Amino acid sequence: MDVKSSLAAQGYAATRPATAPKPQPDGSGGPDFAGVARDFAQTIQQGEQTAMATMAGDADPHALVQALAQTELAVETAVTVRNKVVEAYQEILRMPV
Repeated sequence: MDVKSSLAAQGYAATRPATAPKPQPDGSGGPDFAGVARDFAQTIQQGEQTAMATMAGDADPHALVQALAQTELAVETAVTVRNKVVEAYQEILRMPV
């Protein structure tokens, strides 16, 4: 049994770097939640500004369609993430103590 466990440990050690997150150039582990929230808010705000500019006649309809598509994608992504978080929370609540 000792031989099999050492082989398993070696295999795990060999595959661990492949599954580790890639370091960011600024030294952080990845995007932080505050940055993601800022990007989401900025996307929504840009969509609103483009819509107001289109209604005022300052932007073309093509820019409005692009802004609305980006806004829709951002909202759908946020809703999907929220649903996954709620689902994970409910799964934790179902765990026996």
